[in-house]
Formats: sequence, structure tokens, C-alpha cells
Amino acid sequence: MIPKAGWIGYRNSRKIGGKPKNLTISKEAGNWYVSVQIEVHHQKFPVHESVSVAVVDVGVNRFAALSDGSRIAPANSLKKSEKKLSRLQRRLSRQKKFSRNWQKSKAQNQKLHHHIANQRKENLHNASCDISKNHAMVVMEDLKVNNMTASAKSKVEKPGRNVRQKPGLNKAILDQGWGELKRQTGYKLDWQGGLLVLVNPAYTSQTCSECGHVAEENRNTQAEFRYVKCGHAENADTNEAKNIKAAGLRRVSLWRAGVAKPLDEAETYLKAAA
Repeated sequence: MIPKAGWIGYRNSRKIGGKPKNLTISKEAGNWYVSVQIEVHHQKFPVHESVSVAVVDVGVNRFAALSDGSRIAPANSLKKSEKKLSRLQRRLSRQKKFSRNWQKSKAQNQKLHHHIANQRKENLHNASCDISKNHAMVVMEDLKVNNMTASAKSKVEKPGRNVRQKPGLNKAILDQGWGELKRQTGYKLDWQGGLLVLVNPAYTSQTCSECGHVAEENRNTQAEFRYVKCGHAENADTNEAKNIKAAGLRRVSLWRAGVAKPLDEAETYLKAAA
């Protein structure tokens, strides 16, 4: 029963596992949806079933690489539908605005955008579920995606770097949904009784995991890390993962010692379980 609308039938996509409190009705790409907010009582301090610590490194060519050696392939939902989307957008731009054909083309554009978003959302939920269920503590770089995808400003007197390549890189980064993966992994770890630790990404790829010295020339290629001073050499992603993990463990130890502030609500669970 909806105020001012009366009784409306709908189809459940999943079982409502709690006490309904309120609902929101929305329309996307010509389809109507109802979102029900429920009240559920959980265990106050859940304890994660796993005891492992994992580092999650996100990228463009491979969506996420974990320190246990597993990889998560990218969905590339926008890239897969880019040609079709461009064709529909060109057709829409040539038609008379608000005409019947324009309305039809606009609906097709909206439907395709909705399909792309759903593909990306499904990949993110699958990845965040697997990560949060299998690892009690997850360490990720606190990447500022908005800053990373800012346009490369260029002037005649002061030309920018890789100005032509930047739009393509920005599109590829935004197609992955790194920020959403971080958000989903965080709240799902809260449900499981785990902990998400975010670390500063500065110099993690240039630091030697053996001696801790930082030098830009340590990583001359994308795949190989070779420290010029101590001779340590290994895969660049492996070396970076070790540095991220060490930074995450260091941050948790500082929090336990009372030097650093709690990272989020998940640390309250960790403190209670300790």
C-alpha cells in the first residue's frame, strides 16, 4: 500500500529478510524499481571466519591483483559497448529534438547506459564479496580517483604531459570502478567482522621491500623492480604488494598502541574481538 497511489503489485528480486521500514520507488531506463529499507539485528561484534591478510592492488589491464596470487579480470563494460553507444549517440544527435524518433533513440541510449552500469555493478559486487569473505584484513591503497582522472591541462608556453593519451586513460580508470570496490569491500568486511585498511599510495612502487630505500630509478619497467643499491630484484607488482601490506600492518599496530586514530567502525569490532 503506497500513499496517494494505492495497492501496487511488484515482483521480489530477493527475500525481504527483516522488518520493512520504508521504501523508495525509482525509474531507470523505462523500468520501475522499488527499494525496501529493512531493519535487521546482527551480532554486535561479529568475528571473521578467516585469519588471513590480503593486499588488493587495482589496475586497468587487470582489475585487481591479490597478494595470494589470485587475479580478478576487468569487466570493461563500457569498452565492450563503446561502438554501439557511439552509433546510438550519433543517431540521436542527427534527429529532431523531442520528435518520436528522437524519443525512441533516447530510450535506446538510456537502456544501453543502464546495461553498462549493471555489468560494472555485478563485477564489483562479485569481486568485493569474494575478497571480504576470504580475508579478515584487506589492505588497499587510498587512491584519489577524482585527482587521477582530472584532465591534463596544456598551454603553449607550458605543455602538459601525455595530453592526448590522458582522456583514454581516464575513461579506462572510470570504467573499472576502483572507488566503488573500496566502498563495497569496506562495508562487507564490517558485516563479516573484518577490517579494511587504507594506506598512502605514495612511493609504494619505488620503495625496495627488502631495505626500504626509495629511488625512482628502481622501477625502470612496468613489470620488473630492480633496486640499484642492494641488488634486490623481483616482480614489480609483488614488491609493491609487500610495501602496501607492511604499511597496512604498521598502521594497525600504531592504532593498537594508541598513536593513530581508529580508521573506521570495523576497528571497533577488531578491538572487541581481541
